[in-house]
Amino acid sequence: MAFRREKFVPRGGPSGGDGGRGGSVIMESNGHLNTLLKFRYNRQFAAENGRHGEGSNCHGRNGEDLVIAVPTGTLVRDESTAEPLWDFSEAGQRFVAARGGRGGRGNARFASSTNQAPRRADPGEAGEDRTLLLELKLLADVGLVGFPNVGKSTLLSRLSAAHPKIADYPFTTLEPCLGVVDLGGDRSFVMADIPGLIGGASRGRGLGIRFLKHIERTRLLLHLIDASDAAERDPVEDYRAILSELESFGMEVARKPSILVASRIDAAGSGRRIQELRKFCGAEGLQLLEISAVTGQGLESLKREIGKRLDQMPRHDDNKVIRKFGEELTEPPAVENEGL
Repeated sequence: MAFRREKFVPRGGPSGGDGGRGGSVIMESNGHLNTLLKFRYNRQFAAENGRHGEGSNCHGRNGEDLVIAVPTGTLVRDESTAEPLWDFSEAGQRFVAARGGRGGRGNARFASSTNQAPRRADPGEAGEDRTLLLELKLLADVGLVGFPNVGKSTLLSRLSAAHPKIADYPFTTLEPCLGVVDLGGDRSFVMADIPGLIGGASRGRGLGIRFLKHIERTRLLLHLIDASDAAERDPVEDYRAILSELESFGMEVARKPSILVASRIDAAGSGRRIQELRKFCGAEGLQLLEISAVTGQGLESLKREIGKRLDQMPRHDDNKVIRKFGEELTEPPAVENEGL
């Protein structure tokens, strides 16, 4: 609230300007990020406050919006209700996580012919204060699933430029690893190496459901079965055990299109395990491909088959895991001071 008081201006009148609106907190998906690590150490984010109005009818400056970069594949939920608010399914999307408050009105707004010296100034409104949960699910076209040490990381390293950890002990892969596989020309697809599953994974055994959720975002699953003589488990039971864990986690995951892949055929020896898999796939009508990531046998056929299957499926944009909630931001939000 202010009044103009100047020499030679006997009736300056009210001159209090409006306050500026507060900045909004905006989330934007970034394809170059792949973890939510920064949110472990910084959990509070606040945009800039709007400036106060001043005399001489000077309006306060609007606060700057705060843009927070999140990885593509992040799902935003409300903490209190667990309701999904926004699903960042592609890079460059924006979501207004918390809107800034509206600026107040100075007393110059209330001047009229009957009230020429108003002593009223309305305060602004506080911005939104929200607590959100962020959940990251990798976006990949193909997911590699199977028991530990069946050759998933080796296959990914041969088909792409990724360098996952490879060793001869279980649970070498402790976090999902992505690689881009070139199909020639302008065609490519993203493959994800999912940490090894064991019986009871859907109930928390091994690495449990910590990484099973990443399979939800894949379009095609490759079930890798160790066909070498050194493997002690029955190959058919391996497939059934993994399929059972996927069904326990969610039927939508278990129903995803899949290809059964017999790996390590260079060490198949007598071929007994390969014969069992062939017989089982023939009876069940399943597609079986035989590869060796060490010698390269069957890798080109596998790439061609994956490319063929992916061409017949909708892209991620056309096959959302959940529908979107809230609103997408195309421009910074404009909030007028009128009508408070």
